[in-house]
Amino acid sequence: MSTHLEPRRVHITARYEEPAVIEIDGRDVASAIEGYRITQTVDEGPEVTLYVQQGWRGLEFDGMADVIVEPTDVRQVVIGFLDAVDWRRLDEGVLNRSDLDGKPGELTRGLIAQLREWAAGA
Repeated sequence: MSTHLEPRRVHITARYEEPAVIEIDGRDVASAIEGYRITQTVDEGPEVTLYVQQGWRGLEFDGMADVIVEPTDVRQVVIGFLDAVDWRRLDEGVLNRSDLDGKPGELTRGLIAQLREWAAGA
């Protein structure tokens, strides 16, 4: 992981069905990036985490946001997917499944099946 202590100028533009523009200090880095996350708390400035492609070796930064560069981690993808799940929709989806069989673990199996179906359709 590479974390820079001074803020960097970051420009990200994402549009539906168009490749994202990701620039650090005017330098196009989109081809090296598999994903990104932008977070900000009430008390702190924005933080941009860039998830780089496997085998990527480095980049120089200088700008206006805290930038964290990490290898792509499937755990973050899973966490992001689960964070996006509306528990009410999940509850309704599982309870309305036609494949529930009354056997032990049916709700857990239904939950996993429902999440798998949603992930496949994402």
